Amino acid sequence: MTTDTNPIAIAAITSVGAAGMPRHHFAIFAALFVFLIAAPFLLYPIFVMKVLCFALFACAFNLLLGYGGLLSFGHAAYFGMASYVSAHAAKVWGLTPELAIIAGTLVAAVLGLAIGSLAIRRHGIYFAMVTLAFAQMIYFFSLQAAFTGGEDGIQAVPRGHLFGLIDLRSSEVLYFFVLAIFFAGILLIYRIIHSPFGQVLKAIRENEPRAISLGYRVNRYKLAVFVLSATLAGVAGATKAIVFQLASLTDVYWTMSGEVVLMTLLGGMGTVFASSARQSSSRCRITSRRLATGSRSAKASSSLSRCCYSGRASLASWQNGSANRSEQVMKPATGRRLGHAATQLPEPSFCDLSFPGAF
Repeated sequence: MTTDTNPIAIAAITSVGAAGMPRHHFAIFAALFVFLIAAPFLLYPIFVMKVLCFALFACAFNLLLGYGGLLSFGHAAYFGMASYVSAHAAKVWGLTPELAIIAGTLVAAVLGLAIGSLAIRRHGIYFAMVTLAFAQMIYFFSLQAAFTGGEDGIQAVPRGHLFGLIDLRSSEVLYFFVLAIFFAGILLIYRIIHSPFGQVLKAIRENEPRAISLGYRVNRYKLAVFVLSATLAGVAGATKAIVFQLASLTDVYWTMSGEVVLMTLLGGMGTVFASSARQSSSRCRITSRRLATGSRSAKASSSLSRCCYSGRASLASWQNGSANRSEQVMKPATGRRLGHAATQLPEPSFCDLSFPGAF
């Protein structure tokens, strides 16, 4: 019985926690949680709750833009409409705050499904303009509809009792409810982008024709991430209406869409933690988890080393071969056409890349 001393396997195991989250990510989450627990005692609670709502809104938009590669100029529609529905449900229908937020979130999801199914048929700036056009339609609807209050909006929204038991009129109590919603949303986004679904999104963002050639139904993935982003934006908008006890046209106006774009760009597009280290490939992470659980350790160890080493070697050999063939192609004509020579180049191995072809 031999002892495995593969340094890459050891590093892969020690860098991943028991739940599959890298230790430095877990440490950042823990530090953020501790800071936010103490925040209402150090800062103005209403201000911190506003920051949490807009942070969740920005993370929802980042899921669409940073990982899906889709630039939307109409996310204010989901944020604002969820805010209106949540405020109306709490004030007029008399629903508890959690039910009012769920109602607003569902409306945002349905709206995202309706708009997204039409918008994803276009690409680039045309996609952005279609989303902006639909958002402006929602804005004018909100201006004219009776339940929104027009330019006055919906004011004096009651915070109510959580589950009919916990009084949320106190800002300190409401803060921890908002904190729970924020962390649930952030962890959900984190799980999405580190799942095989998230890896496919990255592949579509980087090279959509290649993803189509591998058999992925790109439009379905685009629609799914669009609806997820709209739903999470709705959660942020509905929560914000309960916090401020107000839903107004500002939430659904086009400037709100511009603000979330700027927030995402300043915060780091396509990142959850700006200072996080570069992640390993998906196949290496899965193999390291097999090693950590002790199942098929010898097979997983050899698979891990073969993935990490042979992948880089094959990619390097492909690059060297490409350079040699390029030199041959640049020589005077020897009876072969340039286009024919280029088509004979072998495809590189994607074993070492963060590409979900294996799933």
